[in-house]
Amino acid sequence: MTTIQDVARHADVSTSTVSNVLNGRADRMRPETRQRVEAAIEALQFRPSKLAQQLKTGHTPLLGLLVPSMSNPMYGFIAREVETFAQDRFGLRLLIGSTYRDAAKEAAFFEDMLSHGVRRVIVISSLADERHLERAVERGMSVMSYDRRATLGQKTGVGHVTPDNFEAARLAADHLIAHGHQRLAFVTVSGMTMSRSDKIAGFRAAAEAAGLSKSAAVLDGGTLDEYGDSVIAEVGRATGLQLAADPKRPTGIVALNDLMALGLMAGLREGGLRVPQDVSVVGIDGLFLAALSNPGLTHVQMPIREMAHAMVEAVATDGAAPREQLFSQVRLVERESVAPPPGPKKSPSKARP
Repeated sequence: MTTIQDVARHADVSTSTVSNVLNGRADRMRPETRQRVEAAIEALQFRPSKLAQQLKTGHTPLLGLLVPSMSNPMYGFIAREVETFAQDRFGLRLLIGSTYRDAAKEAAFFEDMLSHGVRRVIVISSLADERHLERAVERGMSVMSYDRRATLGQKTGVGHVTPDNFEAARLAADHLIAHGHQRLAFVTVSGMTMSRSDKIAGFRAAAEAAGLSKSAAVLDGGTLDEYGDSVIAEVGRATGLQLAADPKRPTGIVALNDLMALGLMAGLREGGLRVPQDVSVVGIDGLFLAALSNPGLTHVQMPIREMAHAMVEAVATDGAAPREQLFSQVRLVERESVAPPPGPKKSPSKARP
């Protein structure tokens, strides 16, 4: 097995010079020296020992990613963007775990990662209480939180990226209003995370601006079980079935996210209604399944790729990149799940004698 000493002898330099090249500290050496070392590394096909690096630095070239549930395809999409950028840009591998939005589970993951030398972590949680994240930062970890903003006036070492959830829900509701809907609903689940609160505020702002506050409702689909996000489509389906049986149901619905919207459409269809002829539905996320549903789901596309890259950049550069970012580039993608509301049913005309 080729060692760093073999590389140093081949390049006629010291082992510390080779180490500087391997660790990106070649800016102060002569270019020809760096080129000799790189040529020796290539000629000998030297690969530095990850274990030796960890023993020396106490760190591993790993990036931790904690998601609520790997059963939610949206988090798979985010994980792919995080992993691809982290590997291509910084040479970091991804270590992933599901927390089910449970602070105790998140804290336990942090303990495990600390013990294995992982010092860079991205968390998708939206939990209001971040004290366990702050404790991890105090112990030397670089932590970014997704889809959550910092508490007003509070400065911690935890970084945040979030899409403009308020604007996303406002866009979705405005789209329904523009099609003539006056009986509106925002369908969500129990539990008020920051992102859900912002979406509800955006939905209500659109309704108020259109003079529809009294006919716009926030509907709670119920409490999720321990698997949380992985069953949210089923919660949407159950809610759709209930709405189908309600003669006073809304004609235009904004769903918490795309998975819930897809479940809603399935429940409405099972209840004998048509989307969009009887009820229109808009989702929020950017899930690829939206284009494959029947009818295609109109949704608000979030800037997932840009946020994923920003989080990786922040944890990998030790704070050199911005750690508090709001991404406002949300956009509506129109498909077939929205149409004007159904008109009043005409009574059958009497046959002439």
